[in-house]
Amino acid sequence: MSIERIPSSLPAPFSKAVRAGGFLFLSGVLAMDANGNILPGDIQTQTRAVLERIAQNLQECGSSMAQVVRATIWLSNLEDFAAFNEEYAKHFPQGLPARSCVQAVLYKQAKIEIEVQAWVG
Repeated sequence: MSIERIPSSLPAPFSKAVRAGGFLFLSGVLAMDANGNILPGDIQTQTRAVLERIAQNLQECGSSMAQVVRATIWLSNLEDFAAFNEEYAKHFPQGLPARSCVQAVLYKQAKIEIEVQAWVG
């Protein structure tokens, strides 16, 4: 089995994604601009920005949201759970992946971080 590491363009020591076997593992994504600053906005705004970035990263790696099999979500405030779910569901029209969601203190007071794994065969 080969392992391919796809570098991140952000100024931090991690890979944007790693392809191993038939899976693509994306690193956690925050609602950030190109300079690493957290985008302003409520949980739905940040969720949309994160999922759009994930979709872009998947596409750059030859995958798509339809191939996501698992997601892990960290929310800074579990009171945002319902509003998060409302936005989240819009990004998986082909079916929802398996998922975990927990509360955590996030980088620079971000409201959400999501990482996904996708099947690429």
